[in-house]
Amino acid sequence: MKPLFPHPDEQDHNAPPVNPLPRSVILLALAIFGIEMVLTAAGAGLIGGPAGSGWRLQAIERFGFYEPLWSWMVDNRLIRWDHVLRFVTYPFIHGTFTHALFVLVFLLAMGKLVGEVLADWAVLVIFFGASFLGALAYGMAWETRVMLFGGYPGAYGLIGAFTFILWAGLAGRATGLQAFTLIAFLMGIQLIFGLLYGARFDWVADLAGFTGGFGLAFVVSPGGWQAILRKVRQR
Repeated sequence: MKPLFPHPDEQDHNAPPVNPLPRSVILLALAIFGIEMVLTAAGAGLIGGPAGSGWRLQAIERFGFYEPLWSWMVDNRLIRWDHVLRFVTYPFIHGTFTHALFVLVFLLAMGKLVGEVLADWAVLVIFFGASFLGALAYGMAWETRVMLFGGYPGAYGLIGAFTFILWAGLAGRATGLQAFTLIAFLMGIQLIFGLLYGARFDWVADLAGFTGGFGLAFVVSPGGWQAILRKVRQR
């Protein structure tokens, strides 16, 4: 694990000025972008014919997280794997192109920062783990027929992971305060958009995703436990 902010004397001057994106982030971004391009093209009538205009709604209904299905499994103590799969498919379906674009911006920015400290597999664990926990919190908090879809919980999981990285000092000289300022700023942006375009219930999923990402970063980072011990001793 290399520091995110190395000392100037330790920098590799032959390295490229911009670090490449981690492969895990590229795969996630390509999946989200590719699906969104298909749905956008279908909505514009470029593919799919007359039925293409309904592809987005059909995708949301088929792959989005639906609380009544979760409640049915809990009430009947049964597991339907096609219902469970929705916990990790909903992050790839978005309501609009703009919705997907904002998720991609968060994913690329935060995924790059997290991926420069943690392994590729750890980024995937955090994204999918935070998405799963976000859907679980959404299903437990609300009794609603409003579908949960979009990659915000997973993206907030990466923000939570980056917050842990900075707080635990795994990124070098950066301070934890920078991370909490960042998350407050990003949450404020989303809150403003929520107020402008109508608030939804999915803030619970976003908050759970952030919390889950913070906790998962502790689990998957090689120096997580030692960093916690250092913090305790400093107090």
